[in-house]
Amino acid sequence: MATTFKNLVPNKDIAVTRTLLNEAIPITGSIVSGTYNDQNVKNYAHGMFQSVYDYPYLSSSANHIFDLTVGYSSNSALSGTTSVQNAKKINIYNQMAQVLVGYDENGNIREFDRDGSFSSSDDKMKECVFINFARLLGKDEIKKQSFTIQFATGGTPDAVDFSALKTISDYNAQTDFRTNSPVGDYGFLYTSSADIITTSPVGLLYYQAGVAVLTASVFDGSFGAPEAIYGTSSIDAVLTGSEISSSCDGIRNRWYDNDFNNTTELNSSIYFCRASTSEFNYSSNPTYLSESQIRVKEISSDSPSAYITTVGLYSADNELLAVAKLSEPLKKDPTNEITLRVRLDY
Repeated sequence: MATTFKNLVPNKDIAVTRTLLNEAIPITGSIVSGTYNDQNVKNYAHGMFQSVYDYPYLSSSANHIFDLTVGYSSNSALSGTTSVQNAKKINIYNQMAQVLVGYDENGNIREFDRDGSFSSSDDKMKECVFINFARLLGKDEIKKQSFTIQFATGGTPDAVDFSALKTISDYNAQTDFRTNSPVGDYGFLYTSSADIITTSPVGLLYYQAGVAVLTASVFDGSFGAPEAIYGTSSIDAVLTGSEISSSCDGIRNRWYDNDFNNTTELNSSIYFCRASTSEFNYSSNPTYLSESQIRVKEISSDSPSAYITTVGLYSADNELLAVAKLSEPLKKDPTNEITLRVRLDY
């Protein structure tokens, strides 16, 4: 227990910093729909979404990487009693919208807006694909302008042709993003950087929530559903004519690659512990003395000295809160002055 204390002065001896750590995350099509023959894909009895793992999900080594689902608004042209799982698809859309977009002034759930203005115009994304990334991958948030996802545009579900790809990315997101979502910042997804000027976004990316929302029309004409089943290859026919799990299967089979950087926010308090020339030259260790004589002094005129090995941070009522150990002892005597930088991360 320390017997000598020194107060730390705010704004002089204490500094607060924030560091953002980024990690590159690749999610390849071989993981999503190839290597494990869908043993890493978990469907549920409620049939409202799929969970995708990086390994067969029954294994203790499996890590959940994202959930995949589809849905549409009750105002969508696809909504109708003849559509398969119509109520569930509407519920999925409403659930995601109320969390990510919120409510209007009349208490109604807002629809996903292409430009983020929440205007009364009909430029809404009423049929959507939702990719909800696990916290394990997204961490505190997805880094802006780092997200890219690619889908194949040719072939059929049984023989997907990956020679032609559609690339979707959050181009220009570091400067062009919105903050009017209940869950934080979100950016716009485009099929090319040129589309920022010429075309409406094809999706939204919610950075802190770790959710990507794609308009279903981005798959139109390239989904490759067999005509024998749906009579057309449009995504609309897939959304109305199949269950959510089947629609997710078709999307996963066209998944080629997805890359982004996650962000971990590391907050730190830095304490500058200063020992001036006249301070901490003695030790409270009982072995410091031998028969009332300081061991490190050979003659009485020698200066006292001590070796600093540990720094303790105490509360106002002298309770030990944290301990910092030095890599090697530092000699302290009246001829020198030492400043120790103690960093506490949280």
